Amino acid sequence: MTERYIIGIFGKMNSGKSSLMNLLTQQLTSIVDSTPGTTTDSKIALSEIHGLGPVKFIDTAGFDEKHLLGDKKREKSLAALKECDLVLLVVDPSTNDFESESLIISEAITQEKQIITVYNLFGDCDPTLVLDIDSMLYKSKVYPRIVLKAVDINCRHELLETILNNYIPKNVLIDLLPFVEREEFYILNIPMDEETPSGRYLRPQAMAEAYITRHWAFPVSYRMNLAKARSGDPSERERWNGFLKSFAKRPKLIITDSQAIDIMKEWAPADMGLTTFSIMMINYMSRGRLSEFAQGIKALNKLVPGDHVLIAEACNHSRIFEDIGTIQIPELMNKYYPGVVIDHSFGREFFEESDIQQCKLVIHCGGCMISNQRMAARLRDLKTTGIPITNYGIFLSWIQGEEILERVIKPWMNMD
Repeated sequence: MTERYIIGIFGKMNSGKSSLMNLLTQQLTSIVDSTPGTTTDSKIALSEIHGLGPVKFIDTAGFDEKHLLGDKKREKSLAALKECDLVLLVVDPSTNDFESESLIISEAITQEKQIITVYNLFGDCDPTLVLDIDSMLYKSKVYPRIVLKAVDINCRHELLETILNNYIPKNVLIDLLPFVEREEFYILNIPMDEETPSGRYLRPQAMAEAYITRHWAFPVSYRMNLAKARSGDPSERERWNGFLKSFAKRPKLIITDSQAIDIMKEWAPADMGLTTFSIMMINYMSRGRLSEFAQGIKALNKLVPGDHVLIAEACNHSRIFEDIGTIQIPELMNKYYPGVVIDHSFGREFFEESDIQQCKLVIHCGGCMISNQRMAARLRDLKTTGIPITNYGIFLSWIQGEEILERVIKPWMNMD
């Protein structure tokens, strides 16, 4: 999945948002019409800005549409704003009411978003109007702006230059596996089950293999039979021990599927590091905020019957048999924290599927199928509401004992 900068286009109805989208993408991405409310939902276009890199443009619905449907569109636009890196605020200077623009600016500032104001001129609109409007909207603050006609293709170059000259990428560069050493071996423990996709690895597994290889180290995959291992079948332990003995050079670390941590806590030799794919991904997707997820697990100690815990999974894969989010974690919660109510949130939507305010803890998957921006938006919202968050891999390790959790996060803590 390509990492992209997300640029959102916001404003009132008929301010020229869709025209600006088409100007940026150089194609009829969004329908342009004078009918109010033409953009009924957010339109997305993937593109590339030379000098910046891959981007995702989001053309949002008009912020000032009334009635129930308008409220829903506005909620969708606000959700889009949360994940944006850059807000392009489109303003028609010939209008008189700028309440919607002020609301968008206020929300963007609250969320620490970068803003570029695009004054879109219609017909013979007087460009000098811009100065008074700019002063009114931003008061003492100064934000970059550009005055153009969104329907004029000749304005595209100036618009792109304005973005390149004023947008400061905030993405923190972080390594997937910062502890990998050249010429060393790393074991990927991949127990395949009924949910494993045919013909390919899961994304975290493929990413780990690629990263290790690109850094001149040696990834070695091992398929554990979890059913045999948990049943105490000695042949499975013998197969594992034989696998370890086959190395002329001792592997440095084992990255295991989180659901196998109950076995790997006993089988992983003490001289090898141990962590999980889920912990790897949540550290990467949160841009190095693993300590917040490790701290969040302590909320389990405060749970009482009747408290709600949200299990959040960022993808909509087919859930069968021993699914971690719907079967394994709920069963463990019922066992160790009886009476606690389990809620679920699946896919890219987060707040619409559960009343997050009543939750005492969020247990999140590795987040491999959402963007870093969307993950950052979730963390920002949870921090605002004071709700702690932890992770599948951290939870499954914690259940096996605090010393096991300390072991699986140790490789990452050593990077500080």
